[in-house]
Amino acid sequence: MSKTNKKVVPESGKALDVLKYEIAAELGLPVGKSAANLNVEFATELGAIPSQNMKEDYWGHIASRDAGAVGGTITSRLIRKAEEMMFNL
Repeated sequence: MSKTNKKVVPESGKALDVLKYEIAAELGLPVGKSAANLNVEFATELGAIPSQNMKEDYWGHIASRDAGAVGGTITSRLIRKAEEMMFNL
């Protein structure tokens, strides 16, 4: 199986991550380094996962609906921005 979500501009990854966390914060979702650290500590204490295998960018505790809302909002904003740029040409 091949990966289908390749970025057209690989350098955009950092900007998309910033946008993702900005939108998650606007939606009140507990993600990011502080939320991930709490989740890692809690899961490690329960013995669910060894801490060295856990990434800081963990979204496993976020409902699919909420994660989808973040992705949908990113898409909306990117389309709106592209439309604005096209209108100003």
